[in-house]
Order: sequence, then structure tokens, then C-alpha cells
Amino acid sequence: QVQPVESGGGLVQAGGSLRLSCAASRIAFRFNAVGWYRQVPGNQRELVATITSGGNTNYGDSVKGRFTISRDNAKNTVYLQMNALRPEDTAVYYCNRFGSNPWAWGQGTQVTVSS
Repeated sequence: QVQPVESGGGLVQAGGSLRLSCAASRIAFRFNAVGWYRQVPGNQRELVATITSGGNTNYGDSVKGRFTISRDNAKNTVYLQMNALRPEDTAVYYCNRFGSNPWAWGQGTQVTVSS
């Protein structure tokens, strides 16, 4: 069972930046689209951004123009560069396979944006 490992979260002031990383096995990453998701306690998990195996990207409306998803297949890692952060971006961020048969969910990484 694949379980990704997320890292890079932290506490940042509004307007600041963070870069999140998502690592998983080479076999898991190789041909799969990957998504970044976020969840606030009591709310549904929200899809933030996706990237296909070929590098095509898509973003939720709330993060367009501020977040950038990328992948380094040689390092089996997907990144989420987050700029111009807002307090409403505060959440636990997760990555997972995008589409059918998701992987097991990792622990996530906490992002807290202070106003």
C-alpha cells in the first residue's frame, strides 16, 4: 500500500511563501497524476491542484495565480509552491494519487497563515 509523505508546512505571515513536498515510491509516482488537497477540521477535504504524469496542471479557483504545482520524477517528488498566502489557506495539506484507486492518506503537513 502506497502512503505518501508530506513535508514543508509551517507558520507564516500573510503574504509569505512556503513550498510543500510530497514523496512516494518511484513505482507509485511514475505514471500517475498527483493532487494536493487541504482540509480544515470539520470541513470536507478540498482539491487544491493536480499534475499529470506529463506535467499538465490544474488549480482550484481559490489558489490560481498564487500556487504552483510541479513534479520531479527523478526524485519521486511533487511540490506545491505557495505564494501570497492568506489566513484562509490555513489547513492540513495532503497529497494523493488523483483519480481512481487513491493511495492511503499520509499524515499531511500543517500550514498556518497568520494575519
